[in-house]
Amino acid sequence: MKIRNRVATGAVASVLMLGSAAALTAAAPASAAARPQIKNDLTCTTTTDGRRGTADCTNNTNRTIGFRVTVVCGWWPDQTGPWRTLNPGARDHSEATCDGGTGVGSVNWEEG
Repeated sequence: MKIRNRVATGAVASVLMLGSAAALTAAAPASAAARPQIKNDLTCTTTTDGRRGTADCTNNTNRTIGFRVTVVCGWWPDQTGPWRTLNPGARDHSEATCDGGTGVGSVNWEEG
């Protein structure tokens, strides 16, 4: 008897959770449409050789922008490269190295 009650309670909780997830999914497009589009001021390409991650960026604006590479390292602390300052239309790169662990997991850049 106790097992049946627990199974029934679990089934009801599962149905309620699924219903909540469906309601959240249905509401997501409406809230996403209300948010303004985020425009990247830099055009960047990222590369890795397995240990080093590089971000090569070009400034697409009429103002000066700083950026640096961010590298996620497997089984090792994540790394960030040095900040680079780009004048309008200029191009430069920033790189960081995973000195240990399993190497680079992903490479991205941070604008600032």
